[in-house]
Amino acid sequence: MSIFNSVTIAEISVESLACQLDQSSPDLQLLDVREPQEVALAHIPGFIHLPLSQFAEWAPHLKAQLDLNQETIVLCHHGLRSAQMCHWLTSQGFTSVKNVAGGIDAYALRVDPSMPRY
Repeated sequence: MSIFNSVTIAEISVESLACQLDQSSPDLQLLDVREPQEVALAHIPGFIHLPLSQFAEWAPHLKAQLDLNQETIVLCHHGLRSAQMCHWLTSQGFTSVKNVAGGIDAYALRVDPSMPRY
């Protein structure tokens, strides 16, 4: 767990994320809030790309696209932007939100060493 803005957000380790992805759970909503150039360098298949810099464009429609009660996992480079997104999702009524601890950088280090790091 991490504390940000005095609200506790659940975290998921990159190892646990990899296990869930291996199980191909259809019940997961996977969000990547990095910029397009970052996703071009390294990405994990299955994540919906919603750049945080384009928040104003996609935010009004997000609740219509996603299930508020489905487990939602959020990823960025190191975990800071995704933590911000987790807080916003929680404020919007999402009930099961998790931040990927260490982001895609930790995933590349500990799960998939073939993934480029930046």
